[in-house]
This record gives sequence, C-alpha cells and structure tokens, in this order.
Amino acid sequence: MTDQLAALTTIFTEFYYWVTVVLMFLIHVGFCMYEVGASRYKHHQHTLMKNTMLIPLVTVTWFLFGWWIYWAFPTGPGLAPSIMNESSALITDDSAFSSVYYKATSELMAINLGDHISGVFWAAFLLFSWTAASIVSGAIIERITTFAFGILAIAIGSVFWVIDAAWGWHFDGWMLKLLGYHDAYASGVIHAIAGGFALGVLMVLGPRIGKFSSSGEPRNIGPRNPWLVTIGLFLIYTGFWGFYAACNIPIFDLGPEYGMEGISYWTATNIYVTPTTLSGITFNFLMSLSGGLLAGYWIAKGDPFWTYSSGLAGIICASAGNDLYHPIQAMIIGMIGVVISYKLHYWVERKFKIDDAVGAVAVHGYAGFIGLVICGFVLNGYPSSGYSVGAMWDGTTYATINPLGQFLGALIMFVVLGLIPGYVIAKVLHGMGKLRIPRDVEIAGLDYEIMETAKKDERAVSSATR
Repeated sequence: MTDQLAALTTIFTEFYYWVTVVLMFLIHVGFCMYEVGASRYKHHQHTLMKNTMLIPLVTVTWFLFGWWIYWAFPTGPGLAPSIMNESSALITDDSAFSSVYYKATSELMAINLGDHISGVFWAAFLLFSWTAASIVSGAIIERITTFAFGILAIAIGSVFWVIDAAWGWHFDGWMLKLLGYHDAYASGVIHAIAGGFALGVLMVLGPRIGKFSSSGEPRNIGPRNPWLVTIGLFLIYTGFWGFYAACNIPIFDLGPEYGMEGISYWTATNIYVTPTTLSGITFNFLMSLSGGLLAGYWIAKGDPFWTYSSGLAGIICASAGNDLYHPIQAMIIGMIGVVISYKLHYWVERKFKIDDAVGAVAVHGYAGFIGLVICGFVLNGYPSSGYSVGAMWDGTTYATINPLGQFLGALIMFVVLGLIPGYVIAKVLHGMGKLRIPRDVEIAGLDYEIMETAKKDERAVSSATR
C-alpha cells in the first residue's frame, strides 16, 4: 500500500467483507432454527447435528478444492475466450478490482501482512456455499442418513454451485459473454441450483412415512414449533442483508473501460462490475420482501408458515435484477414469484408425490427460476456486466440481458447443474443402501438411534474398564 488512500481503500474493503460474513452467519443460524421448528420432536437432535456438521464438511472441502473451481472454470468447456491474460489490466494493475479478486489466487491464504482481501472474500463465498447446502438440508429432513447428507452437502456446497458461479457470476464467465446472463444477487446461481438439486434428491429419497394416504392424497405435516420457524426465517432475512452486500464490490475505479479516459470515478459495483449503490438495493430488498409477504399471506390464506417463507421467496425471485429494478418492479416481481411458486409446490406434490418438508424447492428453486426468466424480459437490452460497455474479449462486447439467454441460464442452473446431479448422486447412494434411514428408525425417530448408539458406546466402555 503506497499511500494513505490505497491503505484506506484496502482496509475498508477487508472490513466490508468481514462484516458481510458475520451477517451471513445468521442465515445458517436461521436455517438451523427453521428446520428444527419444522421437524417433529423425535428428529430434533439429528436435524441440529446435520446442520452443525455441514459447517466443517463444506468449509474444509471449499478450502481444498471449491474455491479453485470458481477460478478455474469460468469459460466452461471452452465456449468463450478468456479476458484473463498477461496483457489484461485485470492481472497487472493495482486497482481495487485486482486486489479483491486476484490476491485470492496469487497469495497463500494464511496469516501474513500482505493479505488483506483473500481470506474475507474467500469466507464470503464460503457462506454462499453453506447457504446452498442448507437449502437442500431443509427439504430432506426426517429421513436422510447423516452419511448421505454429508456427501450431498459437499457436492452442492463445494462443487456444483461453484461451477455455476464460475459460469454465471465470474466476470470472465461464458454465460455472461454468450447468453447475456445476469443474476446480480443469485436468484439462480445459489437458489435455483440448490432448489433443483434438492428436487433431484427428493425424487429418489421418497416421501416421509405417513405423508401420503393410501389413496395418494397428501397430508399436511405442519411445523411443530411455529415460534422457531418464525425466528429462524427472520434471522434468514437479516442474514440476507449481508448476502446482498457480499455480492457487491464496495469500491471500484470506473476507468477507461467505461469510456472515462483520464477520469477516475469511484463507486460500488455489483459482482459483474456494474455500478450500483447500497441505497438502491436497500429499496429493492425491502420492497421485494414486502411483496413476497403480502402475496404469501393472500395466496396461503394467512397460513403463517407460507407467509414467512414467501417473504424469502419474494426476495429470491427479484434478486436476479435487484441491482437495476425500480422498487415497484421489485415488489411486483416478488409477488408474482410467490404466487407461481406456491401453486407449483402443491401441483408437484400431488402429481409426482414429492415430499418437500419445508417448501425449499418452491421458495428457492421455483422462485429463483421464475426470477431469472422475468429478469430477461424486464431488463431486456440492459448490460449483463460492466464489461458489456467496451470491447473486452476477442474484439467484441458481452451479450446484453435478453429473455432467451435468461431462460437458458435458468435451465442450466435448475436442471443441468441442479436437478440432474442431485438425482444421480442420490441414485448412487440409494444403490449403496446409504441414502435413507431404515423404516423402524424413521418411525422411532432419528434421535432414538443417536441415543441407542450412545448407550451402546457407554456399555462397551464400561465393559472394557471392568
């Protein structure tokens, strides 16, 4: 850091991402409370342990290979030339942008005085990984084995969502260049893929015992502790503030690539390096939350579980374009997403006997998919990225946002990288006899199995010490 301004910029950026990580931790706390509140008492301890062990499993694998995937595969299977080359200013200059991104790959992630960015930026993405795994966790409660969930959490948290982030979030991502894909706050990059992955697992896992009558009619297995569900979802709302902020670059110098020769204009940008402000996304966050709550209360006839969940669905549906929407647009889009997702949830449940215990596929998957498609129409012709402004790769510009590109992007997120991998991995685990708990254990409760195992261990220790 050669001067005071550079030092302040670096330290502010470091602290900015550190704060977003702290806020996003509340998302995981919220998911824990939400799942326990939705599950039956006999499964509570297992539900909590499942969410607890998600943390080390995803964190360690994210450190070992997940972070590498994000930087290694932005161009996909060679579909678009990379703008990351030796002559690129992204590599060689000392701008805030290169500091934020490239120190993560060029410096050892450890305690050292030269590293002010990589650890906190790595952690912000790690919390996105936890969120993806937690979304899947809620859908499959009360019947999944601990082993199977661990494999699934690593797969979605440290592999598949990272691939879609490399393709659709990375500034060098091929989906931005060729499709004009735009997903500023992760309607698809995290939520649609995790919802699709959960649906693929549920197709193999099957419903909970007693969910469907002998005639095939679904029974409502409502939350056992509505207080925990309410508090959990409010914590998720709170953590989502940090999520939105973490999807931004706090300070960026808009230079020559924006047609500002000889001028430095410092501002915040979204992850695509398109100028935005925290003020603007605050309007849209609150309006999409409010639209979701209003629509959920109406469509579910005041049902508390769906009303609270619909607030989250409203945010998720509007997230793809919440950097560019008008606040009224954000509210209306959130409402549309909630109504469609709610209807789809019950249609899929009845038609295909899918038992999504907390509506995660609807709230995250369907809402995220719908949000991407709507974004393509509402923002048709807008820049997909800050690099849409000038000729940045192979002499051409990035594609602009368009309906077809967003629809194809939604399919890639929900189906190609979500549903199909989830289904295949679940099939393999099922074939190994490792996917679902035995029927007698499910009836007695997963906590009963945990207690019986503990008692056996105590008897074994007692016998050994005699």
